Amino acid sequence: MRRFRFIRDPATDEVGTNVEEFLQWLGGPACIYLTGEADDRTRALVTLLHGNEPSGAIALHRWLASGQRPAVNVVCVVASVAAALAPPLFSQRMLPRARDLNRCFRPPYDDAQGVLAAEILEILNFHHPEAVVDMHNTSGSGPSFGVCTYMDRQHDALVSLFTQRLIISDLGLGALMEISEHSFPTVTVEVGGRLDEEAHELAYEGMCRYFQAPAVLDPGDTDWGLELLRDPIRLELNDNVTLTYADKPSVNYDITLRVDIEHHNFGAVSPDTLLGWARSSGLDLFTALDAGGQCAVTRLVRVENGELYPAQPLKLFMITTNAAIAESDCLFYAVADDGSTICD
Repeated sequence: MRRFRFIRDPATDEVGTNVEEFLQWLGGPACIYLTGEADDRTRALVTLLHGNEPSGAIALHRWLASGQRPAVNVVCVVASVAAALAPPLFSQRMLPRARDLNRCFRPPYDDAQGVLAAEILEILNFHHPEAVVDMHNTSGSGPSFGVCTYMDRQHDALVSLFTQRLIISDLGLGALMEISEHSFPTVTVEVGGRLDEEAHELAYEGMCRYFQAPAVLDPGDTDWGLELLRDPIRLELNDNVTLTYADKPSVNYDITLRVDIEHHNFGAVSPDTLLGWARSSGLDLFTALDAGGQCAVTRLVRVENGELYPAQPLKLFMITTNAAIAESDCLFYAVADDGSTICD
């Protein structure tokens, strides 16, 4: 049974006066087809894979309410509408007990989230777009960046429509961007923190460029050169490890991270930067695998007298102060402080 609602060229008075009305009008997962000035090519936008990441939905509503027409056809996929609408608005990443949708884009597609992911892939394969942009927010505050599985001129050009930072990562998590290897150029764009007005504005400005540019796969003149970050490693918590955020160690938790840790997003940290506190040796609390599948925990962090520090000079990103997200996803990603791959 199909879960998607299919909409073609909605009128400005249909989409509501604000993003909440827009999502209520959609009612659930939706595919909105916009006819372009040139109808021989199609691009795709995917947003709201996570219900607590509003910038893409806000930008898309703003575009639809403006009555503009894109340069080429655009297929817009709005996925986790029910999670976004669960009160309070944009507070739920997924509905309770649901898998992370952006980890479901590989077989088996044997639960509700897997079926939804399979439908999204079916939509994209049917339209065969020349490019796919998957728009997200970070859970914590931080600057924008793009992510793709490998670097070439097409991926560079897509990311450059939105941001000046590009992360090259092939972690094989089941994310949508991983279809790029076999299908069409696909990038993830993290436009900034989910609560940041600057992120909403960047999402709209980048979306306008993506919708209106005659060509999006040719690197043209941009206002910036891309900062490249290669092969990040995720620091994850082992099962049943407890986490909190505070300005001093909490005896009731295995790990306490500093409340201001997200200020290190995309900043360099030295081996004497205090990240938080951990019980005992601490290293048995974490999991981290490099691109070769080797344990990399000791390359990322060290515990000294119960205090948690970087093991070497690093650049950290995707740091959040939301314990539930950190526990279900990861504490942060890390590369060497110059943006290169972390070596032994």
